Amino acid sequence: MNSKRARFFLAGFILFSIAAGAQAGGSAAAPAAPSASAASAPNAPSAATVPAASPTGTKLGTINIEQAIFATNEGQRDFEALSKKLEPKQNELKGLNDEVESLKKQLNTQGDKLNEEARTTLVKQIEQKQKSLDRSVQDARDDAQNQQNEIAQRILQKMAPLLVKYAGDNGFGIIMDTSNPWPNGPVLWAGPAVDITKPVVEAYNAQSGVPAPSPAATRPAASKPATTPATKPPTTAPAKPQGNQPK
Repeated sequence: MNSKRARFFLAGFILFSIAAGAQAGGSAAAPAAPSASAASAPNAPSAATVPAASPTGTKLGTINIEQAIFATNEGQRDFEALSKKLEPKQNELKGLNDEVESLKKQLNTQGDKLNEEARTTLVKQIEQKQKSLDRSVQDARDDAQNQQNEIAQRILQKMAPLLVKYAGDNGFGIIMDTSNPWPNGPVLWAGPAVDITKPVVEAYNAQSGVPAPSPAATRPAASKPATTPATKPPTTAPAKPQGNQPK
């Protein structure tokens, strides 16, 4: 993902190690283990819980959880709605940023022509507006991140048991998340033959009953709102999830 765009919290968040082949009576719940990076993230929600299962399968599979969440019909719908909801705030921040940049340009072009008092006043004005902009950007980023997390966590909570069932039905003994590429993630390399992102997304869509977005309402990639870089005009372009893409 482009470093200038916001990373979604799920990158590196979930490492699924799921004992497949759930048998009758296995109704206990156990939390999926978050990665070390997730444990240190201040705003990361707790991992989804998945039903305990008796390990009967032997196959190893991978899933890009981040991509799966965004690829679901529900994810596309809700992240697109959030992106539109955040547009007024992004436009507001862009206006504030333009104002600061205009004052900086004025200082650069006219600073040597201003008397000491006028130049000092302009410098203080720039500093005050810059601090206000920085605070507004940080507040907007935190708010957007929290709302992104709420949507993703809601989908993940429903996807986790479905993933366990799929693994058990298809003989998988372990499934690992590839959202965060190696060396930041646990998977050095995995071929497309072991990736189950697409069938899990299809199963989720069938279970959720949410219809696929119409072509006019969707973006080229799975939509998610971008948060704003400090002191720069925000962008609404969706960030592309990393890792294996759905087949």
